[in-house]
Amino acid sequence: MGQAGLNHTGAVRPLGSDTHLIDTRMSGYDGITSAYAILADRPCLVETGTATSAATVVAALANLGVGPDDLEYLVVTHIHLDHAGGVGDLAAAFPRATVVVQESGARHLADPERLMNSARRVFGSVLDDVFGPLSATDAQRIRTIDESGEIDLGSGRALQAFHSPGHASHHLGLLDSATGDLFVGDAAGIHVPETGELLPGTPPPEFDLDQAIASLRLFREREPQRLLFSHFGPVIEPADTLLRAEEEIQVWVDAVRDARSADLDLDHAVEMVRSKVAQRAPRMRADPEVLEKFQHLNADRTNVVGIGRWLDAQSDDSH
Repeated sequence: MGQAGLNHTGAVRPLGSDTHLIDTRMSGYDGITSAYAILADRPCLVETGTATSAATVVAALANLGVGPDDLEYLVVTHIHLDHAGGVGDLAAAFPRATVVVQESGARHLADPERLMNSARRVFGSVLDDVFGPLSATDAQRIRTIDESGEIDLGSGRALQAFHSPGHASHHLGLLDSATGDLFVGDAAGIHVPETGELLPGTPPPEFDLDQAIASLRLFREREPQRLLFSHFGPVIEPADTLLRAEEEIQVWVDAVRDARSADLDLDHAVEMVRSKVAQRAPRMRADPEVLEKFQHLNADRTNVVGIGRWLDAQSDDSH
């Protein structure tokens, strides 16, 4: 199982314009979670992967010639542990780097206890093997971005950061001014590189349909040249892909709404939703290895629960 074109010795794939994909090999899988190194005048890493992937990422950066004193920025699209779990470890490995995060996520990087306790309630003992512990980062090294901001990469190149909630309230989109690459985090869902199919990412506790669609439309307004998915890799049809992402989310929300209308318990609701969306990603679902990998990352059950919580909130607000 693997993503063609990756050099697994260093887990690095050049994407042009001094941008490199790093396969963090989350849970030992190839092609499931990307970090991106931008080797500009002020070198930058977008996403860290999990704490258990930190050594892989450090080694990949070393293979790119980025030593401990060379990295200027560690930027995360949001603080979920598959994206930011390695922040503390990488901040220690690159002591000059500034950590950049959306404003509402910063306190959890400085003091991870509450975030880790919440994650442990969700994942139980699996947390340590899959994600590992998020280590604290000195608050003085953290720079926050609220609605928008710019990360200066030198020589006129910058990452234009903007708030893109929906998947999570602490989510940022990042547009590279030099290339038009848009780092979408999880806000555009999950791209399956083996098949080219797209899955929604709607986990609890913060999924919000209206915010998610607004963020996707904001992405389209930026007219990116390419989408760089954290899960997984580059996509060169940005406009069509963002429209597909909006459609996928709506299909899943409608399917969960139908299942809840049938008054099913969670297990039966998940099965009903699977049945309704079975043809949305048929090639992935026909390949047991690819299906297992992406269910590990983004389980149908988790998506159903996240959408259900949002529907509950809508019902509460209407009363």
